Amino acid sequence: GTHIIYDHKFLLECKSSPVARTPPCCLPLTPGATSLAQSSLVKLEELKEQNESEEAVPDQDQFEMDI
Repeated sequence: GTHIIYDHKFLLECKSSPVARTPPCCLPLTPGATSLAQSSLVKLEELKEQNESEEAVPDQDQFEMDI
């Protein structure tokens, strides 16, 4: 078989291309693949709330040691 080899400079140029930044026009909406699933959005909000509540708790030692 034939292998196509791209150099680093070409790949970086493709990354910043306007075509690479926009999705295809006729792409169907697939929750979790082409758009965030509703359950994923709920999970993200729960994680944000959990992180905020953990930040409110003062720093505690990770391990307690009996000496």
